[in-house]
Amino acid sequence: MSQELIKQRNEYVPAGVYLVQPVTIAKSKGALVEDVDGNTLLDFTSGIGVTSLGHCTDEIVQTITEQANKLIHSCIHVGNYKVYIDLAKKLCEITPGNHKKRALMLNSGSEAVENAVKIVRQSTGRPNILSFENSFHGRTYMAMTLTGKVDPYKIGLGPFVTGVYFKPFPYAYRCPWGTNDREECAKAAIHHIESSIFKTQVDPNTVGAIIVETIQGEGGFIDPPKSFFPMLKELADKHDIKMIFDEVQTGFGRTGKMFAVEHYGVVPDVIVMAKALANGLPLSAVVASEELMGDIHPGSLGGTYGGNPIACATALKVIEIMEREDIPGRAEKMGVKLRKQLNELQEQYPMIGDVRGLGPMLAMEFVKDPKTKKPDPEGSSAIMKECLKNGLMTLKAGLYNNAIRLHPPLIIEDDLLEIGMGILEAAIKKHA
Repeated sequence: MSQELIKQRNEYVPAGVYLVQPVTIAKSKGALVEDVDGNTLLDFTSGIGVTSLGHCTDEIVQTITEQANKLIHSCIHVGNYKVYIDLAKKLCEITPGNHKKRALMLNSGSEAVENAVKIVRQSTGRPNILSFENSFHGRTYMAMTLTGKVDPYKIGLGPFVTGVYFKPFPYAYRCPWGTNDREECAKAAIHHIESSIFKTQVDPNTVGAIIVETIQGEGGFIDPPKSFFPMLKELADKHDIKMIFDEVQTGFGRTGKMFAVEHYGVVPDVIVMAKALANGLPLSAVVASEELMGDIHPGSLGGTYGGNPIACATALKVIEIMEREDIPGRAEKMGVKLRKQLNELQEQYPMIGDVRGLGPMLAMEFVKDPKTKKPDPEGSSAIMKECLKNGLMTLKAGLYNNAIRLHPPLIIEDDLLEIGMGILEAAIKKHA
């Protein structure tokens, strides 16, 4: 039945809506999903980092049901409602920085990115935005323009929005400046902006913001060196440029902190979030300083469905559980354990060129030769296919599509985590 439904998908759904795993899911619970044929699979994808608290968590299902019995939709432009305001207040409290903030709710990460750019452009009067190569910010037009990867996101879709400039990211394993030292790579990245981008591409006095993923997600879980964001923020402040941190994939405990930027000790001017915010319901948010958000022209932000009451109530429950159960702390411990296991696998199998990430948000980059670092997308695909065959769902990523990333629910039981890692190790061993 699963394959029959995939055939129907291929007939009625555009090919642009790409299918990673040839599975048709019927139901899910915790870290497990069941397909329409009754097969149980262990989920190391979390719907791309969304169901951090697990699938169909009882408290969340109850919250959805209770809110649906009270208010499903009103539109925040038509009438005020409490769960929107409660969530806005809570997000202003838990995001980094003690300054006065405001919060805007939307439907998706892409939509949040679009609105973050609108906020910066309108409040600063500066039209230009700096983004990074190998980045991903979404599939709507401005978000796609800001995305620094052509295939598969931008092929045949130009021309793109003007006023966007790209610079290399400190991808330490393949440092664009030829150094193997992580911190030297970070310094080179900052120097390149000041000495090249601001000299040959754009006047810094016309740049409203730098947008950056705290960890490049679709780019392959690339975590920058520790010194990078403090140096980038210092450079931005020097030119009165605002910093937009895209925490769509990294937020809400995924890296062992509520927000990944906390690892770097930097306070964003704007922070964008989605995915795990509502554990599966369509909701995103932009939190920005009062300075930026306070005087935006009425009517220029928002939308019909943004901040849906059910989604907002769910997000409040997600945050309550995250804080009550210390999910970020649990994730941090999980990350230490997983990193140790992946490092041991790297020592055994030369095809694992790099292990990287923060907390349990980890990836392995596969190469044909550890000396030349030639990417091995075929090998990583074979490993992912073998994992699925043995009951484990995984995802790939990376500039060369040669990284396998780990996205298990943050509440996964220890025994299931071990089973999943065992399946992954066996698949690597088979194709090494």
